[in-house]
Amino acid sequence: MNVLENRLARLALKGDRQAFEELVDLYQGKLYHMAYRMLSSRQEAEDVVQETFLRVYKNLERFDDTQKFSTWIYRIATNLCIDRLRKRRPTYSLDAESNDYEGLDGYSMIPSDDRTPESELILTDTQRIIQEAMESLPPKYKTVMMLRYLHDLSLQEVGDILGMPVTTIKTRVHRGREFLRKKLEHRL
Repeated sequence: MNVLENRLARLALKGDRQAFEELVDLYQGKLYHMAYRMLSSRQEAEDVVQETFLRVYKNLERFDDTQKFSTWIYRIATNLCIDRLRKRRPTYSLDAESNDYEGLDGYSMIPSDDRTPESELILTDTQRIIQEAMESLPPKYKTVMMLRYLHDLSLQEVGDILGMPVTTIKTRVHRGREFLRKKLEHRL
């Protein structure tokens, strides 16, 4: 897929509208899902997706086709989400000492946005509580946790998207999990 996306990006840069439309088709749903998970607002998620594609279109000449296109577009969308989250509420710091707990094992219980009547019946209080805890994460942890566990990206991919070293990503995953554990130990 990487070769196809990079080829489409090169064609779009040369003015091929069909190639750009194919990129939009490939990423529109994925970016919306990520933005909705981060922002919990359909309107804001739609706005982020639109702004992401505007920035991609305007900055195609900056895309380094030796890199993965997916990393580049996710970085743009993620940064737009983080900007919105920062404007929405103050930044919290969880840099206090942390204990070496294993963390949570309930990421698979986070409900998806693709609910059916059957899945609505399966949706439990536990899932709702976990979802609320994920929503309450400070932006720097929420972003990493969403990319890592909801989009099933590797630590390296998350680092590439956010432009951070893997060691920073590991720390933020650990602290995000610790934050969730503390939030959930009183509720579950």
